[in-house]
Amino acid sequence: MKEPVRKPNVTKKLPTGAQRRAKKDAAPPADAGRYYYKGNRLKQMRAFVATVKLGTLSRAAESLYLSQPSISLQLQALERELGVELLQRSRRRINLTDAGEALYELARPLVEGWENLDRDFQSKIKGLQGGRLTVAAGSSTIQYLLPELVRRYRDRFPAVQLQLANVTGKDGMALLRADEADFAVGSMLDVPNDIAWAPVYHYDPMLIMPKDHPLASKENVALEDLSPYGLILPPQRLSTYRLVDLVFQQRQVPYHVAIEVGGWEVIKEYVAMGLGISIVTGICITDADRNRLAVRNMRQYFPQRSYGVVMRKSKFLSAEARAFIDLIRPGLLTHRDYDESGHSER
Repeated sequence: MKEPVRKPNVTKKLPTGAQRRAKKDAAPPADAGRYYYKGNRLKQMRAFVATVKLGTLSRAAESLYLSQPSISLQLQALERELGVELLQRSRRRINLTDAGEALYELARPLVEGWENLDRDFQSKIKGLQGGRLTVAAGSSTIQYLLPELVRRYRDRFPAVQLQLANVTGKDGMALLRADEADFAVGSMLDVPNDIAWAPVYHYDPMLIMPKDHPLASKENVALEDLSPYGLILPPQRLSTYRLVDLVFQQRQVPYHVAIEVGGWEVIKEYVAMGLGISIVTGICITDADRNRLAVRNMRQYFPQRSYGVVMRKSKFLSAEARAFIDLIRPGLLTHRDYDESGHSER
């Protein structure tokens, strides 16, 4: 009788640590993205908005306390469920497709609203007894336009921590785009496509001069009358200088600048000292100024300056921000896409 053939006793080798890690990190099946976080659209949208906002998967993952593969799978699932390509990936940065831009415009305020839900809910039930508001504005806006608004806001909502960021127009845009300011108050010269502009206040350009100046005896001052006298203007990098220069150039009227100096108060003081004349915006003219200076309206030659609310389009505004904007003009937020042009700071 034949003995049964015995199979050799082979000891199975356990996978090494490196092999286990490689298996764990292996690429998921092609259809894994279809099921990863399927049904949890909020997680997908958070990943999408964070990726677009921060520019890379790694930064988005860090901001959401997730791994980079998790973010990638959420984005894949979102694209497959929507049936469109949202992002074009490259080594350095991620770019939006047309479909991605459309979704980002819709998704960002929803995601921001959800993330701020707890804070806004507490603000609602406590009557804005807390929270924080950051408003970007230029020096002239902070000095002449905002004081009364700030006083009224503080009277109504004393517990809100209010920050006024004193910045130029360019820096204000950067704060808005980085979500470091809720909105801005000021004037604009050019309105970018991603910015909403709502002009509220309008001021005429004013010629100021000493009371005993030769032009002070004239009720109507022509542009040509200014040629013999030195102008005191803000620095060339600011828009007021460029606008004044543009008007004189267009009308082919010669002029010269005697002093360049920043700050309306400084300019008014130098004019009062008899060091020159100036074209300023009516926002800075007070009753005290009219008592010591001769003031003439120059709207016939120079454009008006418009001041108002500047915000990023599709920006989710907190209850604190909405309350301040309602003080500027009730109902202003009912119209979000403004494209009326104004003039940039100073």
